[in-house]
Amino acid sequence: MSALPRGRAARRSGTIGQSANAIPWESFMSDKRKVLVTGASGYVASLLLPEFRKRYDLVLVDSRKVDGKGAEVPGIVEADLGNPDRTKYQHLFAGVNAVVHLAYRHSSRSSGATWGQDVPPLDRFDVEFANVQMAQNVYRVAYDAGVRRVAVASSNHAADWYEHALVHTRKKDMVFPHELPVSDNFYGWSKAAYELLAFPYASGIFGRKLEFVLIRIGNPYETNGPKHMQDASPSPEHGGTGQSNFKRNLGAHLSARDCAQLFTKAVEAADIRNEHGVPWALIYGISANSRAFWSLESARRVIGYAPEDDSEIKYAADIAAILTGPNAGAGPGKTGA
Repeated sequence: MSALPRGRAARRSGTIGQSANAIPWESFMSDKRKVLVTGASGYVASLLLPEFRKRYDLVLVDSRKVDGKGAEVPGIVEADLGNPDRTKYQHLFAGVNAVVHLAYRHSSRSSGATWGQDVPPLDRFDVEFANVQMAQNVYRVAYDAGVRRVAVASSNHAADWYEHALVHTRKKDMVFPHELPVSDNFYGWSKAAYELLAFPYASGIFGRKLEFVLIRIGNPYETNGPKHMQDASPSPEHGGTGQSNFKRNLGAHLSARDCAQLFTKAVEAADIRNEHGVPWALIYGISANSRAFWSLESARRVIGYAPEDDSEIKYAADIAAILTGPNAGAGPGKTGA
């Protein structure tokens, strides 16, 4: 087998790791890409869709057509991607250039409770395993349909043992994507499984290379410092008072516009191959936070991510009042007290 062309020549010829059934790169360089979004009624999708609707020809897929507040999300096709009979939804992937996989089945959705409230941590394996199976369904259908790239919503929890055991005890300053993905909970384990499950598809062992950008999302929600400070009790699973959790969220913050940029560049980056020619990129998804404890190096280098926000600036008033004010009990370090 002849070697594949690299760099500019490869991009011109449209042969970056593809086989006969892959959709050529140049076929969508001048026109709108066709992008399928799973979990399209979820919260992260709500941050992406305003920009995605302008840029792409969208196929929106979810098991329900309404968002968390009960409002209908226009354009959603209802489908259960956890169904092992992939013929039920494989037609939705036809002609798609990229998939953004956000879908996630919550353990508590049926009860309406907060995530995990109704399932003890030790008993969460089965529901998380079901999410890994859903990821496999999406990867396989994307592969069979000739999709070029999949951008996956992984999570910082894929390697959260470092944070819980080392970062917050000031034994480690920064967590890097290349470090062994170890988690102390089944949710994090499932996200690490998403990442490793993608590698065989990206390696080309099955006949062609399905490209993957795996995004370990931080905290994509707004952070309310005063509200955090009302909670003086440590959280039941990992400890931390409201003050230390506020500091943690400053480091993990991902603003809405940075989130949209991150996934847009994950879809559009021209060449994501690593030094071995495998199009499998693992990146952290946070803003350019001064208190960050996850590295953005690979996100900047591989997909050209250039975050615009910093929680230190965005929440400066809360930080001044809570962390360095006259009644503050913690210093201005990166992590909790």
